This record gives sequence, structure tokens and C-alpha cells, in this order.
Amino acid sequence: MSDMERALLSAREEGEQLAGRRFDRETAEGLDLSDLTFRQVQFDRCQFADCDFSGAAFYSCSFENCAFSCCRFAVSLWKDTGLSGCKAEGGDFRKARFKDCSMSGLRLRWSNLTGALWERCALADCDLAESGCQELKIVKTALKSVDLSGADLFRAVLKGADLSGCTLDGITLSASCQELRGAKIHASQAAVVARILGIEIAD
Repeated sequence: MSDMERALLSAREEGEQLAGRRFDRETAEGLDLSDLTFRQVQFDRCQFADCDFSGAAFYSCSFENCAFSCCRFAVSLWKDTGLSGCKAEGGDFRKARFKDCSMSGLRLRWSNLTGALWERCALADCDLAESGCQELKIVKTALKSVDLSGADLFRAVLKGADLSGCTLDGITLSASCQELRGAKIHASQAAVVARILGIEIAD
């Protein structure tokens, strides 16, 4: 058992939070970490497999080049936390709440973000292709070079979001494209919306 696994299990069994720790190149597999609170914990190049973080809370934590395989983060809370160069493809982030977080180089392809919230966050160079973003709510969040190609944005709340630097090819919207109402897109992206509405654009 790794040092990180022992620390996580100890905090879980004692019903307390894990605070002020740093883990480098550690691994954890098959752990139930639901409802656990993390404060100022740093994870560097750590790997998690089949771990349940449902309902967990992360305050002022950092994840650098970490990998999450078949992990669950439903109804989790992320506050003042940074994720850089991490992979969580196919992860379960249903109704997860991200507030004042920074995400760069994050790989969330095929992930489930149904009902999630991004509030006052910054996303750069992130891959959310073919992810499930139904009813996702974006509030005062900066998006730069975010790949949303093939993502399901049905009933997402994007009002006020600047999507001009995002890839929107093949996204799923409602028939009226109401999800994009109040959002900012680049002129070159208008063709994507036109195709969804069944409008043919002449050369």
C-alpha cells in the first residue's frame, strides 16, 4: 500500500479531512473517498484508478500531471483548486461544482458533466470532446482553446460565455440553439450553428 493510500484511508476512517499534505508519484486504486474533505493538498504525477470521490470537497488543492482512470466525482466541490496536465477521460463529474478554479491541459474527453457548474473559472487548452455537458452551467468563466467538438450541450446555460476560442464542431444543441443565446462566438463558428439549424450557407 502506498503512503498516499494509507493517508487517504486514515482520513476516511477517522471521518476527518486531509490537509496540508503533498504526494509525488503515488498511486491509489479502488478507494472509497466519498464525502472526504481535502484542504491545501498537493498531488504531483499521482495516479488514481477506480476511486470514488463522490461528494468530496477540494479547497485550495493542486493536481499536476495526475491521471484518473474510471474515477467518480459526482456532486463534488472544487474551490480555489488548480488542475494542470491531468487526465480524467470518461470521468463522472455529474453535478460537480467548480468555483474559482484554474484548469489547463485538462483531458476530459468522454466525461459526464451533466448538471455541473463552472463559476469564475479559467480553462485553457482543455479537451472536452464528445463529453456529456447537458445542463452544464458556465458563469463568469474564461475559455481559451477548449475543444468541445462532439460535446452534448443540450440545455447548457452558456449566456455570457465567450466561446470564440473554442472548437464547436459537431456539438449537440436544442432545435432552437437556445443554449448559445447570449454567448459570444466567432464569425467563423456561425456556420456550425447554421448547420444545426438546417441552414445551408452558399459559397
